[in-house]
Amino acid sequence: MTKARFDELIHPSTRLTLVATLAAADWAEFAYLKEHLELSESALSKQLATLEEAGYVATERRMCGGRRKVRARLTSTGRDAFDGHVAALRAIVAGAATPTESPAVRS
Repeated sequence: MTKARFDELIHPSTRLTLVATLAAADWAEFAYLKEHLELSESALSKQLATLEEAGYVATERRMCGGRRKVRARLTSTGRDAFDGHVAALRAIVAGAATPTESPAVRS
């Protein structure tokens, strides 16, 4: 069972979308991520570096047809952080979906 844990590092929308995209694949090519997230190369590089520094993402640089290619994947730490963050968001939404009567709040 995943422990619900809000994660400030992955919460910003760009990083959350990036991590969610990586969660759906074993590896994702830099070019795909850039196009899918509609980010500039420098913005994507910065987000990947931040996540890699935290141990959430691993990147691999390799040569392919004379060109350097970069790809990324979630680490097990990143997967745990993402799953915990999603569980925390679901708990927040579930709490909002089931209103309770409170003496301090009346319609």
